Amino acid sequence: MSTPATIKAGIAMPPKNPNKLPIAGERNVLITSALPYVNNVPHLGNIIGSTLSADVYARYQRVRNINALYICGTDEYGTATETKALADGVTCQELCDKYYPIHKQCYEWMEIDFDHFGRTTTEQQTKISQDIFMRLYERDLLVEDSMLQLYCGQCDRYLADRFVEGSCPKCNYDDARGDQCDQCGSLLNATDLINPRCKLDGNRPVQKESRHLFLDLGKLQPECEAWYEKASAEGSWSNNGKVITQSWFKEGLKLRCITRDLKWGTPVPLPGWEGKVFYVWFDAPIGYPSITANYTDDWEKWWKNPENVKLYQFMGKDNVPFHTVIFPSTLVGTGEKWTLLNTLSTTEYLQYETGKFSKSRGVGIFGNNVQETGVPPSVWRYYLLSNRPETNDSQYLWKDFIARNNNELLANLGNFVNRVIKFVNAKYESNVPTLDAAAAPATESDEKLVREVNERLKLYVEALDDVKIREGLRLAMEISALGNVYLQENKIDNTLFADHRARCDRVVVTALNLIYFLSAILFPFMPSTSDSIARQLNAPVRLLPESFAIDSILPGHVINKAEYLFKRIDEKQEDIWRAKYGGNGTEPAADEKKKKRKPTKAAPAPVFKGEKPVEVVELEKKIEEQGAKVRELKTAKADAAAVQTEVSALLGLKKDLADLFAKLTV
Repeated sequence: MSTPATIKAGIAMPPKNPNKLPIAGERNVLITSALPYVNNVPHLGNIIGSTLSADVYARYQRVRNINALYICGTDEYGTATETKALADGVTCQELCDKYYPIHKQCYEWMEIDFDHFGRTTTEQQTKISQDIFMRLYERDLLVEDSMLQLYCGQCDRYLADRFVEGSCPKCNYDDARGDQCDQCGSLLNATDLINPRCKLDGNRPVQKESRHLFLDLGKLQPECEAWYEKASAEGSWSNNGKVITQSWFKEGLKLRCITRDLKWGTPVPLPGWEGKVFYVWFDAPIGYPSITANYTDDWEKWWKNPENVKLYQFMGKDNVPFHTVIFPSTLVGTGEKWTLLNTLSTTEYLQYETGKFSKSRGVGIFGNNVQETGVPPSVWRYYLLSNRPETNDSQYLWKDFIARNNNELLANLGNFVNRVIKFVNAKYESNVPTLDAAAAPATESDEKLVREVNERLKLYVEALDDVKIREGLRLAMEISALGNVYLQENKIDNTLFADHRARCDRVVVTALNLIYFLSAILFPFMPSTSDSIARQLNAPVRLLPESFAIDSILPGHVINKAEYLFKRIDEKQEDIWRAKYGGNGTEPAADEKKKKRKPTKAAPAPVFKGEKPVEVVELEKKIEEQGAKVRELKTAKADAAAVQTEVSALLGLKKDLADLFAKLTV
């Protein structure tokens, strides 16, 4: 929409640029989220772990008018695709063509706004990955050797990692895959498995030798490790990302096989190596530049421009070593100036009710299921982001999902916005009044609101600059709660309008400007909510200002009719949804065999001898201050929504302290 004359000039968000390139002399941010396997529908744990988290950061750049490119796409090669295609009785290409639009539609519904969402089965993927491979080959970084592989006589084929299952040699989990154990997270070779079995027919395979190519990571370790030390310090990496990466360097990088005996993949471009393809974890990360190359022919301006581009990557913790060791080593090995990872944001796991998400067992809610519930995307985004497993695993609980909608979104944010706009519709016939500074000068309440909002804004920017997404959302909701407190302090009602009109005018103008400010603060997290606020205010979606002031919506502006941002969810839906999507208080049968340990008592909180760590002291201070704020609001019998928001903030700080204690005592 065009900006009305009664809205401050220069604050509207510019239209999205469909042809983004780095801009000399400005901040340029390249954002990727882990490429989802194409072979199934993504569940909520996949979404919060990568695509949704990256979307928040990309939208944060946009609301600050920073040039940022967000790239993602489906990972379509490898044994995961072959396995699923065999099970479904279709070709690999047919499987990819079926699931790619399903992924795309799930993310679009969740309002994840990629600049380009592509796929890895493209000519650009083949060209770029083969070019990188040849540079490694020419620089003597590839080693030829034979390796023992599992061969199924019944199938008459070498079995790729994902075609083999067996017991993990490290934790004895019975259903470990040939490349990784989902129980303990260890990376494996198929020949490491105890009692291996062919996934295709259940027969026990035998070991046979096969010729392969290996990337000599050991030669690249000094340069890759030096890059890591610099990037992890400057880029404020997630702690689990640093711990996982350090463990690889500490153990010492070794030869890593980068070829497989498969048909579905990028062919090895060397004579005598026909019938071999690249290992999916060698060429899957190359999907980031290849997908960018399908977005723009000038892709190298993003990917070979380390002086002018900062690369931010988002993923679950199981993907870390491929992005922090193998992929950077591969790029370093080419001898070219690639844009290497600057900031890594990783998550732990999101569990579903009492166990894991499982498509095969019908446990958990997936990207297509959320659309069936009738709950809008903003609520899903809010719940997942406020429950983002940043430092420890978190749980998806239907009871908590409903409570956060009703007690936080509806009672805090929805109440504040709806109360003000309905009041202006009814009392002012939707017209923004002119302030009479002489009759109603700014009071301590007005000044306190501006001061406290700007204090939160500073912390909000610091949090999101450091990719502390959950903290950024918490602060956004605190600002909304400040609005509710302001309305209560000034008793906005018919009496104020009738008996103290000039004061009422100031309160209304202040509240409307705060609501407009909130639309920018919330844009990274709940974009359709921001759109709704802007529509109700009859104003364009706005950029985030440097500070909050009462100067964006001007006198004489006409707003639109109020709309409800959120609707109450009946608590009875908990049982209905749990029955439909599993998680009814019992563990999945397939998981019982790995739960043979005796229950252990909860570990006591650590006792620090001598001086406490600085992080603990700072968090304890925040908890003390937040507790005092909650007590003060309760004593003053403040608005229930405001109290609930501050209580949620207090509980969040206590959880952060518990998480920190757990880490410090490991």
